[in-house]
Amino acid sequence: MTEQGTPAGPRIVVGVDGSAGARAALHFGLADAARRGARVEAVTAYRPPETWMDFYAVGEYEPDRARATAVEQAQAFVAEVVAQVPSPAPEVRVVAVMGAAADVLVRSAVGADLLVVGSRGHGGLTSMLLGSVSMQCALHAPCPVTVVHSPEAHRDRMRLRREHAARGGRTAVG
Repeated sequence: MTEQGTPAGPRIVVGVDGSAGARAALHFGLADAARRGARVEAVTAYRPPETWMDFYAVGEYEPDRARATAVEQAQAFVAEVVAQVPSPAPEVRVVAVMGAAADVLVRSAVGADLLVVGSRGHGGLTSMLLGSVSMQCALHAPCPVTVVHSPEAHRDRMRLRREHAARGGRTAVG
């Protein structure tokens, strides 16, 4: 055990947000952990609701409830993915941390053997090869990083290439 009460030994951190990219990353992380004899730490980042920042909003922000909801969603996602992998699956610990996803993952990767993220999560720029979170992790993580492309992301990139070629290689304006 480490000082924080987590088991010592090889550890693979996987970013999970419920997206297809996170699903592909978790599949990869589970397979790699099984091969290495490592445990998996599935990390999800959450933020307080926007209304928490609005002084005129009615209601209260409940940090414990927000964290519990993030943990429940991540646990359900992890359980669904673990059920699809060959047995025995490695040990998986789900962690929810408030903050920006890239910052949370980079901090969580301290002391890890590997950080695994999906190429595209729930961000807005779907035409990018890497999302902003995976790019920040690749640039700033304190350990090796694997960026996993989901089949859905691959299909989207192929569609965009075909559309680009159909326009004669010209960039669309608009």
